[in-house]
Amino acid sequence: MGKIRILLLGGTSEASALAKALAGDPRYDALLSLAGRTEKPTLQPLPTRIGGFGGRDGLAKFLHYGEFDLLIDATHPFAARISQNASEAVASLGLLAFSLRRPPWMAQAGDNWLHVGTIAKAITALGTSPRRVFLAIGRQEAHRAEAAPQHFYLVRSVDPVEPRLAVADVQYILDRGPFGIEGEIALLETHRIDAVITKNSGGSATYAKIAAARRLGIEVLMVDRAPAPAMQTVETVEEALATINHLFPPR
Repeated sequence: MGKIRILLLGGTSEASALAKALAGDPRYDALLSLAGRTEKPTLQPLPTRIGGFGGRDGLAKFLHYGEFDLLIDATHPFAARISQNASEAVASLGLLAFSLRRPPWMAQAGDNWLHVGTIAKAITALGTSPRRVFLAIGRQEAHRAEAAPQHFYLVRSVDPVEPRLAVADVQYILDRGPFGIEGEIALLETHRIDAVITKNSGGSATYAKIAAARRLGIEVLMVDRAPAPAMQTVETVEEALATINHLFPPR
């Protein structure tokens, strides 16, 4: 048997760590695929393609004609469409696949969370009275805030929000995690934030805002994950490498 052909759907820190491990092992011929939603993605250790596949059927064709042996879905926990497409594509081909998905954050003593199903519901849940909101959801759905323009919004994203939000009181921060708790506390205090809207992404890179909100007694409107597609799931890079070795035992 030649090298094991792996398509790694990335976009997370776990995907980057797994890409580094795969790049250092001569048994694998791996390709990293990124959606292209970040203008300046971090340099990766594997050959990388940018952009979509054209839905489930396009991905299935790419896997088939690329003669891949394995697909690993290590996309963001909220990248529901690509994960569903991946699940259906590998099922149609009978191809081996698994998901690398970090576990969600769990509320701790002192947390003041309101669980919501979508960003739009989080905006509605802020209420009618003006509030000072840290919108820590990236740029893709930041425009949802326009449904409640009475609030102040502090918007943090890796890339600029374009077009700018049609609200009267908004401030933008361009930054990329990981973030530290003391810095997040200072950010929330400086802007007198009384509500944080975030997706339950899990992981450590952006958890500091959750810990900071807990320390300051600030409400967090937590957007919960949708159910994941039916696919074997591991939670760490180490488990992912062990799964690969189980599927393709070293000779």
